[in-house]
Amino acid sequence: MEGANRPGTEPGRRRRSGAPQAPDRRSGSSDKDKPKPPWRAEGLPGTPGGRPKINWWRFVITLLVVYAAFFVVSSFFDTGKVETVSYTEFVKQVNAKNVKDIYAQGFNIEGDLKAAGQNPDANNKSYTKFQTTIPAFANNDQLSQQLDSAGVIIQAKPIDQSRGFWGNLLLSLLPVVLLAGLWIWIMRRGASMMGGGGLGGLGRSKAAKPVEAGQVRVTFDDVAGIDEVENELVEVVDYLKDPGKYRRLGAKLPKGVLLAGPPGTGKTLLARAVAGEANVPFFSASASEFIEMIVGVGASRVRDLFEEARKVAPSIVFIDEIDAIGRARGGAGGIGGHDEREQTLNQILTEMDGFSGAEGVIVIGATNRPEILDPALLRPGRFDRTVQVGLPDAAGRIAILEVHTRGVPLDGEVSLEQLAKTTPGMTGADLANLVNEAALLAAKRGKEKVGTADFTDALEKLQLGAARSIVMPEDERTRTAFHEAGHALLGMLQPGADPVRKISIIPRGRALGVTLSTPDTDRYAYDEQYLRGRITGALGGMAAEQVVYGVITTGAENDLEQVTMIARGMVGRWGMSEKVGPLTILPNDGQQPQASPATLAMVDEEARRIVDECYERAVRILTENRDKLDGIVAALLEHETLDEAGAYAAAGLLTADTYDAPEQAPSSTA
Repeated sequence: MEGANRPGTEPGRRRRSGAPQAPDRRSGSSDKDKPKPPWRAEGLPGTPGGRPKINWWRFVITLLVVYAAFFVVSSFFDTGKVETVSYTEFVKQVNAKNVKDIYAQGFNIEGDLKAAGQNPDANNKSYTKFQTTIPAFANNDQLSQQLDSAGVIIQAKPIDQSRGFWGNLLLSLLPVVLLAGLWIWIMRRGASMMGGGGLGGLGRSKAAKPVEAGQVRVTFDDVAGIDEVENELVEVVDYLKDPGKYRRLGAKLPKGVLLAGPPGTGKTLLARAVAGEANVPFFSASASEFIEMIVGVGASRVRDLFEEARKVAPSIVFIDEIDAIGRARGGAGGIGGHDEREQTLNQILTEMDGFSGAEGVIVIGATNRPEILDPALLRPGRFDRTVQVGLPDAAGRIAILEVHTRGVPLDGEVSLEQLAKTTPGMTGADLANLVNEAALLAAKRGKEKVGTADFTDALEKLQLGAARSIVMPEDERTRTAFHEAGHALLGMLQPGADPVRKISIIPRGRALGVTLSTPDTDRYAYDEQYLRGRITGALGGMAAEQVVYGVITTGAENDLEQVTMIARGMVGRWGMSEKVGPLTILPNDGQQPQASPATLAMVDEEARRIVDECYERAVRILTENRDKLDGIVAALLEHETLDEAGAYAAAGLLTADTYDAPEQAPSSTA
């Protein structure tokens, strides 16, 4: 079931329980006539051309030595060696019945012995394979009888299957060719082996290739709603296109620009727009690509990336999610603080502003968490500018919707101004997703154009969740209607509350019902009365169940989470309790509170007091306006979903008239 929104978060989100290459500087003029480039390149790693020289004489000699070694070894392992014996020795082995089988061709005989014999003609050398020649005067019939009596098998194919000299030659050549090919491959990729790249280019940057202009289809025309951020990057692009205009006045090119803001606000889109606008090489990388298990690989990849960027300077390097490697040092990292992430960060610091100057290379970083970045990374000279990319306002949302609906045929009744008014707190990515969902719904319904109903249903699906087709018992359905009507009625009657936009008892996601309230205009600060109204509205569902049924169910779980968060923030962060005072006791970054147990107990006591006062107020208002509550419930049970006009009409309020409530109790006690 649904409650109030969280202050400071997105209103309306309700929950339930490559540019072308640099110009060629080579010309027919001499080096003296060339203008001095506006950057310096000191201490470039590697050799000219990026590849080391190969000593071919030493390479050939090494191959010959390795080949000879393989030839000798293969000769020793030649299992086809045959021993030449005399005819007398052969007859002796036949009579001893030690001959296993033979193969005869003419007067030549080859064969195998059953057990190794001793050749008296070769210093009693042991042998099992033999060959011999039959004398012309020998009695072949007698030899045949001797072979038969000895059980010798006469083969039909030669016994000698040895490879011979040429076989050993080819066999030993194969591994040498493989080793030579592997060596040449490593040497050709070995520019990084001595310059920090690791074996076989292990440390080379996977992102050290500029983005081609034809692959970038985003320009500043595609960026809307964040004009002040766009102007910062337009200035950088203008400097790259015409640096002389700025150098005449002594202006220097900024080393880096950090884009910080919530997810989906367009940080990466801005960087892609820079790639589409600037006529300079653009390198794109993610910070996580630099980190590997092997220590030192990340730093070598950073060196390689900046080396490639310096070669074609002026250029732009974009590092997305830079907080993956730019986290503040000094924590419980690796031993002695020299783990892989810190080494990578140190290398980035050196490349951006160190002894190896990198003028002409602009670094654009993007992060969602600028508060955890290392101070050395944020100082001038590295990231000279930190640009906050915030949520778009109403005018910005209209511009964003105009960009994303360029290729979408819209019905004449669609009003982007009204759509932007009902989507406060949504980012550019959220709005792009909204337009896409509306187009999908229109196509699914067989329409030729996207209408207002498609946008409304798409917004409802994104904000409230997809509808579930479950059958609830009638008593459960009625209880859910009272719960949602309690939220809605308190939102209608309280002074300064956000208008109710939609009420539904159709199960969506994990919720059995939802109530959507959004402000008419964007809000950036909240006073105590408004926050108390938010708490009261969030407790409306539980209060309605208490008034009607006299019990409390588990449907208020998400409501109570929001209530607890707002109440503790009022006391422990925003100084809205006189008893605690204007202190920040509960930090917003998730760290442990730096306060004594007595102070923390006081915060809990004050938060409980605020919630109790708001709950009593919710019960009183619903009891006094029971007829309005029953009217909303009856309409919900009949229609299941009520829009803004239907909800106020069901409550007997034709407009969003505020409830003339009695004076509230003091917001805090001494």
